[in-house]
Amino acid sequence: MTQFSDKLKLERESKGWSKTKLAKYIGVGLSTYANWEYGVSEPDIETIKKICRALGISADTLLQLSVSSSSSDDLDDVLDDVRSFDGKPFDDHDRELIRVILKRIYSTK
Repeated sequence: MTQFSDKLKLERESKGWSKTKLAKYIGVGLSTYANWEYGVSEPDIETIKKICRALGISADTLLQLSVSSSSSDDLDDVLDDVRSFDGKPFDDHDRELIRVILKRIYSTK
């Protein structure tokens, strides 16, 4: 399975729908839909839009495009790579302020 297929199955199941119901709702055959959940193939962009509308989710959610704020290790890695802004170097205090700001931004998304 792929990340997409896992997310698709999770979102469908959270809505309480069968594969058959979602396939019919978006206008594709059951075998076509099942292949997406099994990771054999993936839908085109227009079909992804239909799936998102049917499930009441964004494409970002389905495709897992949003930046995750759950890992402070990832945030630390990013901040380690950012050493300055506008030619002025960051100190530890600056990095901590940036960390706090980014956590607030991503916790509200």
